[in-house]
Amino acid sequence: MCLICGLENPVGLHLHIYETEPGIVESTYTAPDNFQGYPGVLHGGIVAAIIDELSGRAHMGSDPLNPRFMFTAKLEVKYRKNIPIGRPLKIIGRAGKTKSRSAEAWAGIYDAETDELLAEGSTLLINVPEEQFDASRLSELGWKIYPE
Repeated sequence: MCLICGLENPVGLHLHIYETEPGIVESTYTAPDNFQGYPGVLHGGIVAAIIDELSGRAHMGSDPLNPRFMFTAKLEVKYRKNIPIGRPLKIIGRAGKTKSRSAEAWAGIYDAETDELLAEGSTLLINVPEEQFDASRLSELGWKIYPE
């Protein structure tokens, strides 16, 4: 039911996120009209949510049975240009420095046709405390890997 990646969320963005190499994830997205702020422009809060998701997912690792679940402690977004509604976007997340309980990451949203960077953000991530999240219940909690 994740707002960004949850494929079963009826009002979500339904992003398909792929690990293209260790520590790098990618997705594509074309925003519909109902996520606009100003006419024709993707709402800044949705932009931040996408950056938050892709940067965090970059640290989840390639082991689907033992993903690293983290929450965002700090998010800094740089809005370089308005992000258009109805135009294909390419989104990239990159893992940064990592420690035992925290990590840094970056994500960027690009115009898929021109490869121009439209927005980017840096995150500080903290591991979800073990007492708040039972990794043995991933399937029950809705964590799934969908085959393409």
